[in-house]
Order: sequence, then structure tokens, then C-alpha cells
Amino acid sequence: MNNRLAIALSVVFHPLIITTYLFALLFLLSPDLVGVSAFELPALGSLLLLLFLNTFIAPTLIIYYFQKMGVISSLHVDDLAERKLPYLACVIIYALATYLFGWQLKPIGELAPQISIILGSVTVSLILVMGISLFWKISAHATSIGGTIGMLSGLMMRFDEAVLFIPLVITILLGGWLLSARLQLNAHTPPQILGGFVCGILVSSMTVYFFF
Repeated sequence: MNNRLAIALSVVFHPLIITTYLFALLFLLSPDLVGVSAFELPALGSLLLLLFLNTFIAPTLIIYYFQKMGVISSLHVDDLAERKLPYLACVIIYALATYLFGWQLKPIGELAPQISIILGSVTVSLILVMGISLFWKISAHATSIGGTIGMLSGLMMRFDEAVLFIPLVITILLGGWLLSARLQLNAHTPPQILGGFVCGILVSSMTVYFFF
């Protein structure tokens, strides 16, 4: 794998955008599992856009602002010492999104509480990554792809949702390429990749087990 492909994979599967990918996949293939089966296609599109704005655009703009202000040197936030504030901002934004979709948007919170549960799972993962990053550079990419694999596999096994099998296999393959890309770019060591991957899988699997 060359560096150009590794950078492309790291950008296309950035940790913040993977949340939107996961919701899009579940909305399309297993709407019953996330409580949106009664929603028409335009409503689903609007809901996915709202999730995208809250979980990707909002934190991305904050990180961009930090870079413009000189708080961080790169949008990739590769420097361990610079990660504290961006991660804290992302945790706050995701926590607010969890609250918004769970309690403030009444129809969504009542019809599809699973959305806030998934957002809460991502928030917990972010909190763990933020805490570990105070002393060790754990991989956020590995955490996010591990969380996605854990969520898909957990839902597939718990609800016998065979339609998720192919997407799960594809996600595992993409995850292998993504983690290889992070190693290719020397962004992380193998233990940091493994630590993030295990963290993501554990949090998402426990979320499915206890809250679905």
C-alpha cells in the first residue's frame, strides 16, 4: 500500500464520518433495529442529514477552528499533546447529540430510542479514547472501525439479522485496509491499533448486549 492510498483511506474512513456510515447502513438494511421502519424515505434522509451535521460537520468545524487558531498544528491531530482539547470538544458535541436525539427531539426519542443508544455508545468510546490519550496514543480510527464491527456483529447475532452479514464482512475487510493504512503512515504502532480496536468492539458489543 502506498502513502497516497493510505491517506485516502484515513480520510474517507475518518472516525467522525464512520458514525454517519453506520446509521446510513442500518437505516437502509435494518430499519426495524433502529426504530425507523415507519419513516418515509424523505424523512430518513432528513434524519440522516441531521445526524451527519451533529456528528461530523459540527466537530469538524470545531477542529478546523482550533487549527486556524494555532491550538493544533494539523487537522489530523497526530500530535499526542494536541489531542486533549479536540477530543474534549468531540465528547461534548456527541454527548449533546445523544441528549438531543434521546430527549429533545420527542418523536425520534420515542419512536427510535436506539439512535441515542448508538450515539451514547460512540460518546463512551470517545471518552475512553480521550482518557487514554492523556498518556498513550491510542488509535481513534481503530476504535471507530472496531465499534462499527462490534455493533454490526452484535445486532446480527442478537436479532438473527442475516441481512447484515455481507455488510459486516465488507466492513471487516475495509477495517483491515484502514488499519494497515494507519501503520503505513506511521500514525500508530501495532499495540495502539490493537488497543483502539479492542476498545471499540468492547463498548459497542456491551451496548448491544445491555441496551438493545
